[in-house]
Amino acid sequence: QVQLVESGGGLVQAGGSLRLSCAASGRTFMYAMAWFRQAPEKEREFVAAISGNGRNTEYIDSVKGRFTISRDYAKNTIYLQMNSLKPEDTAIYYCASSRSLGADTFTRRSAYDYWGQGTQVTVSS
Repeated sequence: QVQLVESGGGLVQAGGSLRLSCAASGRTFMYAMAWFRQAPEKEREFVAAISGNGRNTEYIDSVKGRFTISRDYAKNTIYLQMNSLKPEDTAIYYCASSRSLGADTFTRRSAYDYWGQGTQVTVSS
């Protein structure tokens, strides 16, 4: 079992930055992990993923060049650094963990077995 707790959300003006954190506890922290987001009345969508070995990352096109996903094995934490934020980035951001080790990243929701409770990010124009 893996428990995930997100933090770091908040209200920021367009063009600003936030760093989200996701602290993991449980059996292991070597799994592929990801960030998803869900805006009001929209489906939850993939944002960024990082492989279990930390060597590979993947991003949705709309955040490439602005967001960076990373992980700190010593702290059992993954991060999402978000720069140049736009109003359309407003959503609840969720951390997710798979049970996949190694070099793969995954964009589909069904690949992830554990989810955090979410943290709200609001970007004002």
